[in-house]
Order: sequence, then C-alpha cells, then structure tokens
Amino acid sequence: MAPTATTTKNAMLLLLLALLPLAAVSSRAGPSSAHKTHGHGHGPKHVHPSPPPSSSPPPAAAPPAAAALVRATCNSTAYPDLCVSALGADPSSATADVRGLSAIAVSAAAANASGGAATAAALANGTAPEGTAAGGGDATVQALLRTCAAKYGEARDALSAARESIAAQDYDFAAVHVSAAAEYPQVCKALFRRQRPGAYPAELAAREEALRQLCSVALDIIALLANTSD
Repeated sequence: MAPTATTTKNAMLLLLLALLPLAAVSSRAGPSSAHKTHGHGHGPKHVHPSPPPSSSPPPAAAPPAAAALVRATCNSTAYPDLCVSALGADPSSATADVRGLSAIAVSAAAANASGGAATAAALANGTAPEGTAAGGGDATVQALLRTCAAKYGEARDALSAARESIAAQDYDFAAVHVSAAAEYPQVCKALFRRQRPGAYPAELAAREEALRQLCSVALDIIALLANTSD
C-alpha cells in the first residue's frame, strides 16, 4: 500500500509540474486575446485615413465666351484696345450681350464726360489740383471754363439719354445722343481758340480726345447692334 501511495503521489506531482507552464502561457496570452476580442467588439475602431487622391492639374480652360464676345465686338470698332479696356473695367461685361456691351460703352463715355465737367469747374473756381493750369484770374478764361463745364455736363446728359434709348431698343436715337455728346466738348475748344488762343487747358484737351474715342467706340457697337437686330 505504501509504495503504491508514494507512486501515486509522485505521479500527481509530475502532472502538476507539467501543467504549470501551460497555465503560465495561458495567463499571458489570455488578456491579449481578450483585448483583441474587446477591440473588435465594442471598443472604438481606429480607422486609418486613406491618403488623399493625387490631384492632377486641371485641364487648360478655354477662353470664356464672354471674353470672346467682348473681343469680337471690340474688333468692329475703330479703337479695339480702348474698347476692350473700357468694357473689361465693368464686371457686368462678363454676362452682357451686345446690347449690354453698348450700354457699358456709353457709361464709360458718360464717366469721362462727368470727369470733364468736374475738371473744368475746378479750373474755373481755382480749386484745381496744384500743378494744373487754371484761369489765373483772367475773367474771360474763367467764363470759358464755366462754359466748358456746362458743355461736358450736356455731354453727360446726352449719354444718359443714349442709355435709355438703348434700353428701349431705339438704336437710331441712341446714336444721335452719342454723336451729340462727342460734339459738346468741341464747342469748348472752339471758344478758346477764338477768344483765348493757346489758353485751352491740356487737361480738357485730354478729356476731349478721350471722350471722342469713347463715343466712337459706343457708336460702332450701337451700329453693330442695329445691324444684327434687323
């Protein structure tokens, strides 16, 4: 009995010693496995952001239709570069048709006429910026400058009437108003030549020439508009 009990005891001891490493390995692997299971179950999922798609350079944009229309319209005028500059300065030219472009051209001329009226009035009143020619106390010159201011004001009003005629699609009257606007400043120059030769201010001479060219552009576009609307 005693040897058998001893043998059984030794066998049990060997079995326990054999199971201990397996238990240790199981205890180490258990938490990791549980953590993984937890991560796949209820834990927050860590999603790695996918790299942004490679951006290829955009294809070369074709010239916008609006710019093409402005260029084509201005090519029909006597001053195409001035035309493109004047029309392009107005953001509404990007969505305008030919009628809209004619109105923009008239507005550009009207802005010049308003500036001419202000310049002439400032010269007459002695309030012109330093370095510009003024009446210098000459009553005749001051009277002429006041006349010039009035003539540029009439040019501005004629151009305003031209815009109304364009809106009403009355292109013949629009052309008459623009032509009249171009003539008004020439009255100013003619008066200076008769009464005070050589005293015509350079500032007004520049305004007159610019207004003449802008009115020419407006007339050319109005003529194009009238021809295409027939």
